[in-house]
Amino acid sequence: MSSKKFIPPYTVSDEAVNLIAEISAAVERFDIEVSGVKGLRLRKTNRIKTIRGSTAIEGNTLTEEQVTAVLEGKKVVAPQREIDEVLGAAAAYEAIESVDPCKVKDLLKVHKLMMGGLVDGAGAFRSRQVGVIDGAGNVVHMAPPPAQVPKLVKDLFKWLNDSGAHPLVKSCVFHYEFEFIHPFADGNGRTGRYWQTAILGKWRNAFYAAPIENIVWENQSGYYLAIHRSSLLGNSGPFIDFMLQRILQAITTKGKGRPNVGVNVGVNVGVKLSARERDLLELLRHDGTLTAARIAETYSISTRQAERLLSGLKKKGVLVRKGSDKGGHWEVVK
Repeated sequence: MSSKKFIPPYTVSDEAVNLIAEISAAVERFDIEVSGVKGLRLRKTNRIKTIRGSTAIEGNTLTEEQVTAVLEGKKVVAPQREIDEVLGAAAAYEAIESVDPCKVKDLLKVHKLMMGGLVDGAGAFRSRQVGVIDGAGNVVHMAPPPAQVPKLVKDLFKWLNDSGAHPLVKSCVFHYEFEFIHPFADGNGRTGRYWQTAILGKWRNAFYAAPIENIVWENQSGYYLAIHRSSLLGNSGPFIDFMLQRILQAITTKGKGRPNVGVNVGVNVGVKLSARERDLLELLRHDGTLTAARIAETYSISTRQAERLLSGLKKKGVLVRKGSDKGGHWEVVK
């Protein structure tokens, strides 16, 4: 009897569709910028930004100038572990163009390159229970038991190989699902982000030179929030939207992508919304069935406060209730 085929749950929003089109156009221009001898300096600069971003997200304090000095073999006064983290990331990214993002064995090799000397068992799946920690030290996700990891990873890679989804979507879904599995004892965040770049690079070579890690680091709180949102919904749609925005930023000339005006870019223009209101609208756009009690749990507020938040959005004309209180749903007005 054959086992059920694994298909990760995700939705592609209207925003994501628009971003895919924008990225596909922008990567053509970016490819020209990083090509040949003229693009050599930009590729080098972006690689340094990538390594700095990759390690900085995980708490490394080395500046871009210090990272540059480490890579040039110069003496840097800093904790040895932080220097080793930079060297590990550099070794991994040096090998990225030879990596096959559809092979589990390459994943293990990259993890060993990146984390060798930093953790015991680098290049091997974890044997203990772990959780996902956000930038404030809060546990936002408890990973599956270690005994399930090999099969979960195998299923995810099979989906990556077999799926006909757009490479941009596949890279985001893989990244999110990888973080959900959390297959290693340490180094999951940097390995997952690396793997997304590897997937994109196999699609369009220019992505190897895109400083996606650096852009994610600059939007670190949003990164963890997107993971949290997707976990609440049981669907990686919010994470897809977030990462596509960051990818667009990374390949836009001189790093100037869209203004970071929240995840609901282009929606409800002219209406003044707080960061929490924008965030809630995005959450409701992906799941209009969320109740006030569930919203209260998400934001660690009272149910009454959640109800006032919903009422305020209704008064601003950006949210409507369709159907009854019990059986209806919310719709975001665009």
